[in-house]
Amino acid sequence: MFSENRGKSGCIEVVCGSMFSGKTEELIRRIRRAQFANQKIAIFKPAIDTRYSDVKVVSHDAHSVVSEPVSDASVMLGVPDEIEVVGVDEAQFFGENLVEVCQELANRGKRVIVAGLDTDFLGKPFGPMPALMAVAEDVQKVHAICVKCGALANHSHRLNKSEDLVLLGVQDIYEPLCRECYNAARARE
Repeated sequence: MFSENRGKSGCIEVVCGSMFSGKTEELIRRIRRAQFANQKIAIFKPAIDTRYSDVKVVSHDAHSVVSEPVSDASVMLGVPDEIEVVGVDEAQFFGENLVEVCQELANRGKRVIVAGLDTDFLGKPFGPMPALMAVAEDVQKVHAICVKCGALANHSHRLNKSEDLVLLGVQDIYEPLCRECYNAARARE
C-alpha cells in the first residue's frame, strides 16, 4: 500500500465489497498500523449503525476501535489540524456530501480511509461509494466466500422480503453470494 509512506500529501483509500468480506477488519488493520506509527487518528461511523456498539467501529469477528458516530459527513470537517488519518466505516450510509468531505480532508493533507458496501442488496451501486472509488488514490475490493458454493462472493443477498434500502443486520438478514448463486436466489424471489 503506497499511501502509508506518502509523506505529507493527502489521499483517499477505499475498501469496498459485500457483507462479510472483511471491509471493517481491513479499516481497523490500517488504523491500528497508523496508531502503531504514532499518527493521530479520528474515526467516524454513521450514527444509525448501532449493531454492535453505539460508539465503536466493530468488525463481525469482534475487533473494534473507538469512533465518533455522526449523522452528517460534514461533521468530519471539524477534525483538528493535528489529525493525520481519518477513518470512515459504513460509508454507504452517508449522503453524497461524503465525497466532498473526503476530498476536502485529503486536500488538507490527511490520509482518509473509507470502508463500505459497493452495492446494495439489489446489486446496484450504493450511496456515495461509486463516486468515492472514482476519486480515490487507492481502491481495494475485498470478497467474502459464497455460503452456497464456496466461490468468491460479490453480493450481499437479503434473506427477508423487506424492500427498505437501509436494513441493518448481520447473518440473520444477509448472506454473501457469488454472482451465479445471487442471480439464482433473486430469480426465486
